[in-house]
Amino acid sequence: MTTTIFTNGRIYTQDPVHPYVEAIVARDGRIVDLGSHADMQLQWGRHDAKYVDLQGKLATPGLIDSHLHLGWLGSTFLQLDLNKTTSKDEMLATIKQAASEKTADEWLIGKGWDENQFVQGGIPTREELDAVAPHCPIFLNRVCGHAVLVNSKALRLAGIETRADAIAAGLIGANEELTGLLLETAANVVKKHIPEPDFAQLKEQTRKAIQHAMQLGLTGAHTEDLRDLGGLNQTYRIYDELLNEEGLGLRCNLLLYYPHLPSIRESRLRTGFGNHNLSIGAVKLFADGALGRRTAYLSAPYADDPTTSGMPIHSQEELFDIMREARSLNMTIAVHTIGDKALDMVLDGLRQFPTVPYRDRIIHTQILRPDQLAALKDDSKIVDIQPRFVASDFPWVEERVGKERIQHSYSWKTMIDAGIHCAGGSDAPVEPLDPLLGLHAAVTRKAPGETHGGYYPEQKLTMQEAIHLFTVGGAMATNEEQHKGTLSRGKLADMTVYSQDLFTVEPDALLSTDISMTIIGGKVCYAK
Repeated sequence: MTTTIFTNGRIYTQDPVHPYVEAIVARDGRIVDLGSHADMQLQWGRHDAKYVDLQGKLATPGLIDSHLHLGWLGSTFLQLDLNKTTSKDEMLATIKQAASEKTADEWLIGKGWDENQFVQGGIPTREELDAVAPHCPIFLNRVCGHAVLVNSKALRLAGIETRADAIAAGLIGANEELTGLLLETAANVVKKHIPEPDFAQLKEQTRKAIQHAMQLGLTGAHTEDLRDLGGLNQTYRIYDELLNEEGLGLRCNLLLYYPHLPSIRESRLRTGFGNHNLSIGAVKLFADGALGRRTAYLSAPYADDPTTSGMPIHSQEELFDIMREARSLNMTIAVHTIGDKALDMVLDGLRQFPTVPYRDRIIHTQILRPDQLAALKDDSKIVDIQPRFVASDFPWVEERVGKERIQHSYSWKTMIDAGIHCAGGSDAPVEPLDPLLGLHAAVTRKAPGETHGGYYPEQKLTMQEAIHLFTVGGAMATNEEQHKGTLSRGKLADMTVYSQDLFTVEPDALLSTDISMTIIGGKVCYAK
């Protein structure tokens, strides 16, 4: 059994008994001792001990992303990235260039467009898409994942050739025109005609996503992938081969999309099944959509469009039925919940069922009323927040939801001060995977390059609070706080090492900070 001594570091343990140490000793993947370099060398420095020099750098407990989509992220390495386009014309020019490299009927898949970031022009029309890509079908995911743009070629391949076809398929109503913009589940009418990648391709793109995550300092990820990796059995097989058989490193907890409940029932897979490399998490479902297209479900109309309050994905009865089926399997529930009315529905649903040994998860919780705080303060629940949303959504979101409502939105500090359990994530690839960008958004409340004092600066987190989100919070989300989240004796030897001390540099220095090492189970899985 090899003893590894990680030494010569400024190691922030998050353990109040000894918040900072110089050295940590790991054996068999766990921490057996920690303290000063001199003491650890005296106690453990035998001839067969292996030393890893941290070179005086800051190390923290390993960072955990509590909500992302590794399968989807992996596919984006092969997709057209529209995230940096800043106008409609630039977006169309980018599509035209990519389409020129495609043959007839070869799908052009893209992601990341966001009309709210455009300095000129709005969402491209179907006719404009046809002009730049007449020969190949295109399918372009909005940054939020709740809207898609398609051209006429894509619609024809999906059997939509006339306005009557579009009405019959539920893409438009009788008084609407087909623009090429498909919201929420309407995109599935086209998506199901895109050729599926084979097992080897899916496994390889997942491998790339996992390696990318470790390069960014992540030691753990809670990922929802059944829609992207071919269902329950294939998704589990991919991760089992990569993590348990190949020992790739990243610790993954799999959220299981609710339409697969029949497969879950037939399988042995339940919340908590697995090991510290790969485990099964909650049943995932959606209560509402997103703010970008005004499909997040609010308790009062949108300030910039009083004709709508958004929409629930399910009725209260349907939501109840899904929760009941998940609970019949003794599984926890994770619900995408952005609007405050959607949160009412989720909380009402959860009240109907006894808790289970693991925490239910409420994902995003962006629009929040003060009267909802008490119901969230519950040891059986945890809120998965994405601090980076502040950088992407402001300032346009203020006009969308209104000055009064925004005072209680994106209110991470309020939730933490109220004693609500919170975990930090990225929702990648909706937002960048880089956890340092999440930490930066949490402590500055602004986007990189902005020079103001932060959007609603009273909601800024301290660096300690931000780190807590991505360490202890991530561990609590899967009820693993006895095994990770802090660097303590007996816990897993997972650490993230940085090129700069996050606690002493200015917050904007996070943007120039690199990951020096990612250590998982006492093994250096990435080193720069």
